[in-house]
Amino acid sequence: MTNEVKDIFVVGGGINGCSIARDAVGRGYSVTLAEMHDLASATSSASTKLIHGGLRYLEYYEFRLVREALKEREVVWANAPHIVWPLRFVLPYFKGGIRPAWLIRIGLFLYDYIGGRKKLPATADINMKTDPVAAPLKPLFTKAFEYSDCWVNDSRFVVLNAMDAQKRGADILVREKVVSLIYDKGLWTITTENQINGTRTEHKAKMVVNASGPWVDHVIGEALNTPHDRNVRLVQGSHMIVKKMFDHKRCYIFQNNDGRIVFAIPYEEDFTLIGTTDHDFEGDLNADKIQATEEELLYLCNAASDYFQKPVTREDVVWSFSGVRPLYDDGASAAQEATRDYVLRQKPEDHDESIIHIFGGKITTSRKLAEAVVKKIEHKLGARKPKWTKVAPLPGGDFAGEDFDSLLAKLKTDHPYLEDKHAYRLMRLYGTLARDLLAGVTSKEGLGQHFGADLYEAEVRYLIDREWAMTAEDVLFRRTKCGLSFTQDQISALDAFMKAQ
Repeated sequence: MTNEVKDIFVVGGGINGCSIARDAVGRGYSVTLAEMHDLASATSSASTKLIHGGLRYLEYYEFRLVREALKEREVVWANAPHIVWPLRFVLPYFKGGIRPAWLIRIGLFLYDYIGGRKKLPATADINMKTDPVAAPLKPLFTKAFEYSDCWVNDSRFVVLNAMDAQKRGADILVREKVVSLIYDKGLWTITTENQINGTRTEHKAKMVVNASGPWVDHVIGEALNTPHDRNVRLVQGSHMIVKKMFDHKRCYIFQNNDGRIVFAIPYEEDFTLIGTTDHDFEGDLNADKIQATEEELLYLCNAASDYFQKPVTREDVVWSFSGVRPLYDDGASAAQEATRDYVLRQKPEDHDESIIHIFGGKITTSRKLAEAVVKKIEHKLGARKPKWTKVAPLPGGDFAGEDFDSLLAKLKTDHPYLEDKHAYRLMRLYGTLARDLLAGVTSKEGLGQHFGADLYEAEVRYLIDREWAMTAEDVLFRRTKCGLSFTQDQISALDAFMKAQ
């Protein structure tokens, strides 16, 4: 049992939980966060990797959400320029498509002007007869629209929020499952169970924030032992990775006949990401890792093949990933129509307003969600310090007026033994913290054991020591994406190395 009484105990180490912990500890509250698996091990690492307003949400009149998300794009980009960068999206158009040109133009006009865009380029028309972006597509598109959004390394975004929270004083507990929440006389007793050795620990806190994503109703019903209605609609979304399908840096957004949209986005230099799907999830959240179904993969192959000249087949898929989105259950008739907005519940009958439940949310608006949660915390515990996260860089994002390319050049000058692609990858993952990772390393031999691709012992040890990595999966498919270039034998060797530490 821990004797210290914390102000806040956060349940869940996805983007919402880590953003809340970071904001709250920076406002002067004492914070503990517990995640039952690895950070970002579920929904937060299974996104389309976009910081975006959500163009299609305008069809469902989600104007408040879209405006907030659009305003956040440049905020997040400024605070994490190593893991966030602008993208241009190409929306091919043909007569008879599911959305008429006038509707698309209205949507793009709103997209340009309701979100306070400053640095991102505005919408433009594309002549598909002359623009090289048309080359990979079937020759039935004479026109396209182009607009801006941003890319984010989603799992690293979560980890960086957790790192900053820890640096500011929060306790981050990984692989600690919350099994009991008991409220008595104005104080919470939270019991966690270590998922490696089974030991249990009691924690004390004045408030609890239930940011457990798809498990939010489980926490209410099981850990809190409270009867409840269904608050979230679980929707599975899957993506697949194929070998690079085009050489340019722009992305595509395709409109399917069923009303869904599918993205095709450059991914990790050598690949293309295609996704996503949307269907209600009826499986067991606590079963083995959620996986894309064959039906979903074939759907994405067919959707992409409707647009690309070269058909995408099931055999082209080199990797896939899937997550379950905890969308607030607003009674929408179809999964793709369910709101992507977040809902916070804090009622007087819920233990004197000392617990806050979070339903829904998006990576893009996680910082704003955290501010909304801390506002409720202030109402209960009293305000201490002002808002601060809007202009505070995440770890590695303190570029101090320099741009990415100049910092990359300095890294290569300081560490000339790094191959260009390796140096670029390290800067994209760690930003200015790449200097810490390579501290004391003066030669390629100094990087230590080579595990595969351009992953070496120095990086693995950094991830173990600084970023809570414990397994090969943590390293290869969340902290980095090196696993796309690893054999199964190499993955096993890395896992054995990490277990021996």
